[in-house]
Amino acid sequence: MKHVFIIGSKGIPARYGGFETFVEQLTLKKRSAGIKYHVACLGKEDGEFEHNGARCFSVKVPEVGSAKAVLYDLMSLRRTLAYIRRHKPEEAAVYILACRIGPFFAYYKKRLDRLGVPVYVNPDGHEWKRSKWPKPVRAYWKLSERLMVKHADLLVCDSVGIEDYIRQDYARYRPRTQFISYGADLIPSPLASDAPKLTDWYREHGVEPGNYYLVVGRFVPENNYETMIREFMASDSPRQLVLITGVEANAFYERLKQATGFDRDPRIKFVGTVYDGELLAKLREEAYGYLHGHEVGGTNPSLLEALAATRLNLLLDVVFNREVGADGALYFSKQPGDLARVLHEADRLPTAVIESYGARAKNRIREAYSWPDIVSQYERLFLTEEPSTATAVRKEPAVASR
Repeated sequence: MKHVFIIGSKGIPARYGGFETFVEQLTLKKRSAGIKYHVACLGKEDGEFEHNGARCFSVKVPEVGSAKAVLYDLMSLRRTLAYIRRHKPEEAAVYILACRIGPFFAYYKKRLDRLGVPVYVNPDGHEWKRSKWPKPVRAYWKLSERLMVKHADLLVCDSVGIEDYIRQDYARYRPRTQFISYGADLIPSPLASDAPKLTDWYREHGVEPGNYYLVVGRFVPENNYETMIREFMASDSPRQLVLITGVEANAFYERLKQATGFDRDPRIKFVGTVYDGELLAKLREEAYGYLHGHEVGGTNPSLLEALAATRLNLLLDVVFNREVGADGALYFSKQPGDLARVLHEADRLPTAVIESYGARAKNRIREAYSWPDIVSQYERLFLTEEPSTATAVRKEPAVASR
């Protein structure tokens, strides 16, 4: 039995978040009887419970501000090390999601090495590039990433772009990498178009069914809300721009309102968050199009969900989005006027062309991002990977023309 300890997600059952959804799917769709998962979960009290056949251990973390995520990973790793020492599983591996504990990593890695336990790391995206962090914090994230890349037995990258970055920027460490993507489900929402839950939501927010572009994501500058809003305001689109995101007590929201005056454009509607999965899936399905402005990080879960559900997707033209969307999407740059131009074209596309984009988008999910296939890749990794013999595995993405 291979015991795999997963550290770095907030835990399961998943309520939100990319890593949480990944761990939920990994445990829910587990096929191999030869794997036992142990999942660290951020909790209000220490304890243990079982979910999807996994042993989940809750970790109570003191409220220490922005350092809480770092402390959570360290406490989870300490608990993992203690469990392995006490129970002495015949085979074990540790998988750490994100690079938050670099300055402390070598200490724990040395102790796990003595126990014969390999440590794999998912480097996630460019956390050190996120503008929400002040410069000292960004410097810490960059240092932390470097040290975790240096000491990890294997870097599991969910994006070819991230894998290339790791190999190039940290070539002096000769990092060993493997590409395994994130996933999505091609499962239609069970909600009917006349379901009260849906029609009431449309009525409450003044949204016209089928006549809106949708944006779903964290409300942070690097997701290019300002570009998308400015360009939409400059466009001649007769449709609405519906933004599903949390803006409560958000200084960026106030700055953006002052800078763009979006509150004076009746087409633009901030509607808050939607945590109902069935409703959110239906809103994606009924959107005329989806706008995706993320430019930091690797494979983005909200983009995969849009490709799986929305027929027409307009993506910021960066390597990560191009890798995922390939020929199943339209692309725009941050140059003034470019997105307005793409919106003008998108609003006039024949139905058959829109359907063709939707079919190609779903085919991307089916061929490269299906959860069953990704779970199988992880199980092969956990069951066969040896620290001294791993080889890099890559799937080159299709490249779409502009």
